[in-house]
Amino acid sequence: MNELPPPLARCLADLLGDGWLTDADVLRRYGEDNSRRYALASAVALPRTAEDVQMIVRACAQHGVPVVARGSGTSSTGAVIPYAGGVMIGFERMNQIVRIAAEDRYAVVQAGVINSDLQNALQAHGLFWPPDPASADISTIGGNLACNAGGPMAVKYGASRDNVLALTAVTGKGDLIHCGSLTTKDATGYDLTHLLVGSEGTLAIIVEATLRLLPRPPHRASLRALYRDVASAAAAVARIMAQPVAPSMLEFMDHACIRLAREVGGADLPDAGALLMIEVDGHAETLPHALEALNQAANGVGVIAIDEAPDEASREKLWAARKSLSPALRTIARGKINEDVVVPVSRIPALVAGVEAMASEFDLPIVAFGHAGNGNLHVNILFDPDDAGQSARARAALPRLFALTLSLGGTLSGEHGIGVAKRDFMADAFDAATLDTMRAIKQALDPHNILNPGKVLPP
Repeated sequence: MNELPPPLARCLADLLGDGWLTDADVLRRYGEDNSRRYALASAVALPRTAEDVQMIVRACAQHGVPVVARGSGTSSTGAVIPYAGGVMIGFERMNQIVRIAAEDRYAVVQAGVINSDLQNALQAHGLFWPPDPASADISTIGGNLACNAGGPMAVKYGASRDNVLALTAVTGKGDLIHCGSLTTKDATGYDLTHLLVGSEGTLAIIVEATLRLLPRPPHRASLRALYRDVASAAAAVARIMAQPVAPSMLEFMDHACIRLAREVGGADLPDAGALLMIEVDGHAETLPHALEALNQAANGVGVIAIDEAPDEASREKLWAARKSLSPALRTIARGKINEDVVVPVSRIPALVAGVEAMASEFDLPIVAFGHAGNGNLHVNILFDPDDAGQSARARAALPRLFALTLSLGGTLSGEHGIGVAKRDFMADAFDAATLDTMRAIKQALDPHNILNPGKVLPP
């Protein structure tokens, strides 16, 4: 941790008052994220307004001091770890839902609004914001946008990038920019809005967002399909997504995840090689036909049983168990490399087969679950960090997973982002000219390289 230049520290302390924090416990808390990495910033800033953020960035730019914007620290890629020190900006004081325009189906929110708080506020209007990551109860809208978070409903409704209309953000020069509009159609100028979404705070710091809202579906129904093995379930995913009825959720669990959902999450599940959780939403009149179409597509070689959820309580319990899977994996092993690779849906069988082969080759538990309808699987490489051999094999398995994914026409991340965990593999996903173009954009918006330095782009 480097000390801040005294003039900068005095300036920001005067600006923020009790929102300028340098206590060691605070610095440690803000220096961590869900990746279990940590580093210490020199200070934590808690702004109340977009203008506060602008002043912080301008002051830091003048002194060449790094700035890292942080939501709730749910990143699994080390995206908000302040490795270069500097100032960490927390957004818990910028947590206002500014406006809900139900008639135009948009909401304006500050970056620190918690996802679930927004969803609760929208219920009275019969609306919802589609991104629903497993961390929705604690993750912020700003953090969701920074890494283009998705969740189970992205298969039908899209991820964060597909559900944002406009942004207000602060560039690395301290300029306050406004991009996008209140309209769902906009062909005016460069699309800076969607450029900033998923940029992990490296191009600009999002301070306010105008979000696209959708009517809350009046009814929903679920199917649970059990399979003899993961190959049969993976083949069923390809069949489901090849037919006309779009599921609103389509989740995959392998055998280890089924056991965890039963033993740790309390789900009422029999033993099976793999499971698909299939949901459809819409009007009561059309749901039976949609369920029948999905049932037929799910049925095939290797199926053990396909059942409709008997009631809402059963459905909720199963989905709650699904959301608890990631933390529950640490009951199998203390070490976990959690990746969220994506492939075209038709290539899921090949991805799953490749992951199974890797588990055997590296002699490690490698479990998979996630958003099968998008081809986005969370592949978890489990190991004992105190065992040097297991740790080395886990590190060796990671590039093999990425190589397999890219060979299938996929990419490194569907919703977790790059951070530092996958930064050095970007050169495998993109050619030199493409990476140079990304660096040129970074230079244009952050000429002093102070915004979340060292993330996303390889050196």
